[in-house]
Amino acid sequence: MTNSRAFDWSLVRSFLAVLDQGSLLAAARALNTSQPTVGRHIAELESQWGVVLFERTGRGLVPTTGAMQLAASARSMEAGALQLSRTLSGSQGQAQGTVRITGSTPVATQLLPPVLARMRLALPQVQVDLVASNQVSNLLRREADIAIRMVRPEQNSLIAKKLGSVGIGAYAHQSYLARRGALRTPTDMLQHDLIGDDSNTTILQGFQAMGFPVAREAFAMRTDDLIVQWRAVQAGLGIGFIADYMARTDPDIVRVLPGQLTIPPLPMWLAVHREIRTNQRIRAVYDFLAEALPELL
Repeated sequence: MTNSRAFDWSLVRSFLAVLDQGSLLAAARALNTSQPTVGRHIAELESQWGVVLFERTGRGLVPTTGAMQLAASARSMEAGALQLSRTLSGSQGQAQGTVRITGSTPVATQLLPPVLARMRLALPQVQVDLVASNQVSNLLRREADIAIRMVRPEQNSLIAKKLGSVGIGAYAHQSYLARRGALRTPTDMLQHDLIGDDSNTTILQGFQAMGFPVAREAFAMRTDDLIVQWRAVQAGLGIGFIADYMARTDPDIVRVLPGQLTIPPLPMWLAVHREIRTNQRIRAVYDFLAEALPELL
């Protein structure tokens, strides 16, 4: 910093909130403060650090190169501050009881188990109810305490933190490609066995956006269960559209048309009710997930 005044941690909290949320308004909601306050914090940080942190575009605030360079240090400070807060308040000793977590079936079966194993060591007095469902649980009705979602919750009474983005690709087993032949262009996919959703039309819309008039009959297998889709790909049934973090777990699964077939990534959000501010066990679990999950994406 270029200023000798006492350092104000709230400024860094505002910086990280804007970085995660993408706008002053969303950051203010996440921090339960006002938009002008967050704006003043960003302006003061830019003055103290002598760097422009965000560029304003039609889609919101875009972090500059300087902001991204400072982000890692800021997140380390955040982790240290949270640890200090937990230590001073004795929250780790008070973190006991049950926390109900919900996530999609791939998240619950692939991402969460190793994280929960580590969390068990850190928070041994906390029990977890894990709900594996592709339905969006209602946190306001307390169907869950913490939710991992692929869409950002809009309710003002919820706190949401963006964990990162989930890459999606077209994947097939090596045995399938050896049997049917490699693909050279996206058009070749129309001659292959495809695995897709039954009622969800997202994949169909993706093909149509590329100019391919694909109907449900183009899929050799249809199921809305994402784990069944994944297992079908592993069995060599055909080409499926799988999260990158799942495909990385099997060395025999090959990405189809890398560099040619681009599928927009999906954002992943960690959502929690505002009771997190007074409930020690939910706060402890939320903080643990917020730190552990991004590195897996």
